[in-house]
Amino acid sequence: MDQELRDERNRRWDEPFGKEPLDRETVDRVLALPAFADVNPADFPSWLPVASVIANDGRIRTFQKGETVLRKGDYGSSLFIILSGSVFGLTASAPTAGSGRKQQKSWRRSLAQLFARKRPPEYRPARRRSRRPSSAAASISEGTRANTVEAALRVDADELIAKHETFLLEAPQMFGELAALTRSPRRATIYALEDDTVLFELRWQGLREIRDWSDGFRKQIDQLYHERGLLTRLQECPVFAHVDSTALAEIAEEALFETYGNFNWTHRFKTEISKEDGAQHIIQQEPVICEQGSHVDGLLLINSGFARVSERIDHGDRTIGHLSKNDVFGLDAIAAFARDKVSPVLDTSLRAIGYVDVIRIPTHLVQKHVLPGLDPSFLRQGRPDDRDGTRGELRQGMMDFLVDHRFINGEEAMLINLERCVGCDDCVRACATAHDNNPRFVRQGSRFENAMIASACMHCTDPVCLIGCPTGAIHRAEDSGTVVIDDNTCIGCATCANSCPYSNIRMVEIRDENGQFVTDREGQPISRATKCDLCADQLTGPACVQSCPHDALARVNMRDTERLLEWLK
Repeated sequence: MDQELRDERNRRWDEPFGKEPLDRETVDRVLALPAFADVNPADFPSWLPVASVIANDGRIRTFQKGETVLRKGDYGSSLFIILSGSVFGLTASAPTAGSGRKQQKSWRRSLAQLFARKRPPEYRPARRRSRRPSSAAASISEGTRANTVEAALRVDADELIAKHETFLLEAPQMFGELAALTRSPRRATIYALEDDTVLFELRWQGLREIRDWSDGFRKQIDQLYHERGLLTRLQECPVFAHVDSTALAEIAEEALFETYGNFNWTHRFKTEISKEDGAQHIIQQEPVICEQGSHVDGLLLINSGFARVSERIDHGDRTIGHLSKNDVFGLDAIAAFARDKVSPVLDTSLRAIGYVDVIRIPTHLVQKHVLPGLDPSFLRQGRPDDRDGTRGELRQGMMDFLVDHRFINGEEAMLINLERCVGCDDCVRACATAHDNNPRFVRQGSRFENAMIASACMHCTDPVCLIGCPTGAIHRAEDSGTVVIDDNTCIGCATCANSCPYSNIRMVEIRDENGQFVTDREGQPISRATKCDLCADQLTGPACVQSCPHDALARVNMRDTERLLEWLK
């Protein structure tokens, strides 16, 4: 291979967020914004100057009136600060001027991949590293336009404001931090209100670094997150659907944010679960949020993460359910207290599964605003229906299996029915065909009864693999939430692979057109992270599911226990 074309190791800022790194003048203007007033460059290490973070992890975007900045329901991992102009937001769903969704392969390309010449495993084309002149810059006057289709989507702003309830944001206000911090969908659609509205966009990697090294910035962002996130979460939770806005504001005023567990829980979990009988003792490692038999101290609303509901049996604990975003705990006891005037005591315990954010709402406000008019179906939440016999035992075993192994995090887990599977490996071959002769999953995994959770990316509700990626190579697709990896910006650091609790991300050594391993200038092999991408560019969806001749494989949401039991019959 030509030495000049030999792949070098990707570095963090080889691909800046914008077309080019921001110039010094633009960086200084950004750092002068109120949002960065408490950021002291001296707090940052010499190898990570804050100016470089802003220049490479930020970009300038210019929008015209009515253009879509971001859409409700899309996944995003960046925040925005308005430099000039203004935007308006719409929390209700609203039509946009186009779909902006990722283009899939045509039928011709889909068929062609069946007959394409096989390349060496993990082949990557040789490329010459982009060498930008040191003076290259992206200035505000140039106005970096959005790289996504969203900027081209345009609506009649005046008509939309007249017909819908909207909110206004002006320079130098910030927005988008909720989705960036929680890896969750955008909660509002934002449009430009003026022509030539200029925004500074900071991706998650830059936000993470500045939060880590600047106490003042972290406190400001966290306070903004609490102020905006609290009321938004209450409005989204079905339990509060009947509560009017005035009462919600009163609840938000007195509610408290609490966190339990460790943000980097994956490493300890992988160590514990790998031990003999590790799954049986994993509950002992989970922080207790509320203990069975204790006095009720408010209603707990799960803001993000997962929690285990359990009850004492003999000398141990039995898992009876799990809670996730928008679920509540303690409502039964508060309702019983209001009805029977008995002391509100919990009959179950609540534990943090890994890491969980909760909102604690005072009991007197629940009695005053929530219980009147509450749908009775919200009571006894987290408890299974009373059923006896084999199915009940199977449900209990399935619940223990899913919660102990943290599989409840999976939204698109690969489930294989071992009684139907004949080991033909058609699924593996189909996956390889869809990915240039490289299968992206392993037909092995954890088993329960006649079910196996294969070693394939589950596209988790909370993909913790995203947190530590230094370049943003692993990210969520905006439209679908599918977790994908950009091979061009992956630096092969293995942070995502080490962070995945389920070991579903594989590091592979890449090869050239001759099948030889690609090495760097020191002769060390170059690696890339690989995983299932749900065949995002395939017309038929996941090739593994479509190719199974015995209906033995499905991609399922692992929190839907009843569907799992039905499918495994």
